[in-house]
Amino acid sequence: MKHQEIVIIVDFGGQYAQLIARRVRECGVYCEILPYNKPASEILVPNLKGIIFSGGPSSVNAENAPQIDPDVFKAGVPILGICYGMQLMAKTLGGEVVKPKAHEYGHTEFFRDGSSALFEGVSEKTAVWMSHGDSVTDMPAGFGLTGHTALTPTAAMADEARRFFGVQFHPEVVHTPEGTTMLKNFLFK
Repeated sequence: MKHQEIVIIVDFGGQYAQLIARRVRECGVYCEILPYNKPASEILVPNLKGIIFSGGPSSVNAENAPQIDPDVFKAGVPILGICYGMQLMAKTLGGEVVKPKAHEYGHTEFFRDGSSALFEGVSEKTAVWMSHGDSVTDMPAGFGLTGHTALTPTAAMADEARRFFGVQFHPEVVHTPEGTTMLKNFLFK
């Protein structure tokens, strides 16, 4: 069966890659999950609509941390980095990721900063599910801040021109009630 458009979910070993795929499919979009160690040539498939980087248990600063072929960023397709995926995007593109003094785990209030296509129709303040040990402290060139929490100054970032988005929380879980809106924005806008 041929599909008109496809979203590739890159799995960095997190527990939610399958759930991300389920949510994408519930939105009516065909997707496939690939492991992070695939070359860009296998990730950048025909009719590619977008790429989602999943979360993962590693620190991007660990010696053997999962990486992504940097050519993926040159493809001109939208990319959404979730948790580890956001941290990896930031570090790969020249930002800085560090282990903060305080960690967030569980329900957290997220506050939008500015406007972003990813958060169209999302409340200014909304509940999200956090689960992370590292945080982006310096965004890469071209990125702007799109959201924060009380403990995480960079809880969301975007390079709207290149259509790269990163969220430190998990929009795919039911504990992020407006997460489906965010995923739909990424998939359709």
